[in-house]
Amino acid sequence: MDTESRPVLAGLVALVAVAVVVGLVGGFAALVGTQALGIDGDAIEVADTEPAATGTMYLPEPSETSSPTGPQVTLVPGEESSDPAGASSSEPESPTEEAKPRKAISLSAAQLTVSAMQQIDLTGTYVGGEGAILQVQRLESGVWTDFPVTASVSDETFSTYVQTSQPGVNRFRVIDTDTKRVSNPVNVTVG
Repeated sequence: MDTESRPVLAGLVALVAVAVVVGLVGGFAALVGTQALGIDGDAIEVADTEPAATGTMYLPEPSETSSPTGPQVTLVPGEESSDPAGASSSEPESPTEEAKPRKAISLSAAQLTVSAMQQIDLTGTYVGGEGAILQVQRLESGVWTDFPVTASVSDETFSTYVQTSQPGVNRFRVIDTDTKRVSNPVNVTVG
């Protein structure tokens, strides 16, 4: 074959020859390396320090459990808990009768005294109110007036903030826009 008249073909033949030689040398090196390290096609042995896995995994069938639902709530000052001995009028008469959760909105303010236009963080819980939209209201001249802030309930909790420059004691609450349930009021002094 005349290599001067066909230089491209000669280059391709040379590249194929070099690839075959490199592949053979690499394969031989890998074979020698695995033999030297004692690696073969059988399962790899686990070190003696680890116990052998002999057990099987057992998954029981899912079943209904009765556990408290909703967030753990700290009582607002002034509220009382039920008697520790269990003598409470709100408990069901028999163990099979379930008490319906009270859908109460509990509101608290992180700051009780602020400067004008300082952020007032309002947080709370609304058991059974998942997805509800709560409108913040302020007591003005004896009438609850909508404040231009809302909060949505997620995982039975909510949080938002308000700012006001109205001096003195400002009284806030939230109201469920659908059910019209209201929270307890909180007082924040603006100085």
